[in-house]
Amino acid sequence: MGGMFGVVSRDDCVTDLFYGTDYHSHLGTVRGGLAVYSEHGFARSIKDITNAPFRSKLDRDVRTMQGLSGIGVISDDDDQPLIIGSHLGTYALVTVGRIANLSTLCSDLSRNRRVHFAEVREDGASPTELVAALINQCDTFEEGIRYAQEVIEGSCSMLALTRDGIFAARDRLGRTPLVLAAKAGSHAVTMETCALPNLGYEVLRYLGPGEVVHITADEAESVLPPGEEMQICTFLWVYYGYPASAYEDLNVEVVRYRCGAALARRDGKEADLVAGIPDSGTGHAIGYANEAGIPFGRPFVKYTPTWPRSFMPQDQRMRELVAGMKLIPIRELIDGKRLLFCEDSIVRGTQLRDTVGQIFAAGATEVHMRPACPPLIHGCKFLNFSRSKSVFDLAARRAMRDMGAKEGELDDFAAPDSPKHTEMVERTRERLGLTSLRYLRLDDLVDAVGLPKEKLCTYCWDGAEGCAGCPGQLKGETPAAARAR
Repeated sequence: MGGMFGVVSRDDCVTDLFYGTDYHSHLGTVRGGLAVYSEHGFARSIKDITNAPFRSKLDRDVRTMQGLSGIGVISDDDDQPLIIGSHLGTYALVTVGRIANLSTLCSDLSRNRRVHFAEVREDGASPTELVAALINQCDTFEEGIRYAQEVIEGSCSMLALTRDGIFAARDRLGRTPLVLAAKAGSHAVTMETCALPNLGYEVLRYLGPGEVVHITADEAESVLPPGEEMQICTFLWVYYGYPASAYEDLNVEVVRYRCGAALARRDGKEADLVAGIPDSGTGHAIGYANEAGIPFGRPFVKYTPTWPRSFMPQDQRMRELVAGMKLIPIRELIDGKRLLFCEDSIVRGTQLRDTVGQIFAAGATEVHMRPACPPLIHGCKFLNFSRSKSVFDLAARRAMRDMGAKEGELDDFAAPDSPKHTEMVERTRERLGLTSLRYLRLDDLVDAVGLPKEKLCTYCWDGAEGCAGCPGQLKGETPAAARAR
């Protein structure tokens, strides 16, 4: 997915920039980078963080950086930030999101605008370089950012560092968050509010969908107003978000407690201990235990100093290795017990199946699983939260395929009270080797978050895309036509 942070200050901003960006490390594991602007011009550093954390990789470079403004990024895709020379002046750029029509946009710019890209991939240029090329089609940053947001399918939030401050732009439908914050002599923009308290910043407000704000040390001015439609990713509260962060002023940990409580209210399952699959399942499990009156414990702990997130490696063998190495069972809390686990979600199920086998091998008599969201039926096409190469990697879709499901029947499987849904869940339970399996219903998840469903992206669960009438590029329309319109 990725995360980003920016700051403009009357004094040197590098320390705040470094640590503010580091607080986004849970959002990506591939690249980390910083760019700063000072009287000496632009400077940047980009590091590979696949085998070492952002902080240790950037620590030495940061000591030589100085500047009054800067942007940082944790990325799961391209090298960032880029420093761009254009008719708008020199600027640095970072982006977060997924550009579904990347190849089409690159081809159109190359063919019709004779734009050249420094590096190309199989599907086109790097996403950040493409966004820079789109911005450069216009006469001002405001116009360029608006144009980029209109023609991009998927989502793209961005920070553009110029000589005169930072342009912060939230993606057109607000699928990812951006938050303005301030302290004496400084303004900051962040995706994760957990980056702010220890740096002394206070939240000013949350940017609206599609809003663009120009930030200086003294003020944050909205230069493009927010749109009316929002489709923020619900998975931020379920899994991606850090417990201390809030989106739309709704804290992640509090929402997870409510998810767990909702699971417990519909359950009534007897168990000796409630636990979370670490780490993101912990909050859901605490909510369940508090509601059900069953003791909470930690029969599994995660060894984090050297093992990365296991869903990130592309190679399935490596994913299984990482998953198997990082979770350590505590036999004394497992042997002879009926255990109920809360998990943020079941994506492929490969890791969970192995984990369940470990739990039974350690002496558990029953293992019940309660995912804090509905079954994943559709692969995310907006934020790349899963690296699955096929929709049939998803545990629920694999069960549906085994049942002979057809594409037009997906809604029946998503309906929590339907016979097809019940059979799909039962097949998944059998494959994972669980005593019982029950998912959180989508209506309960929406209630737990606390926003109207029409403001939430729930595509991965029910296929609802929402905002069908939102302004922007029409299907099959070229960027040139969209701009002319």
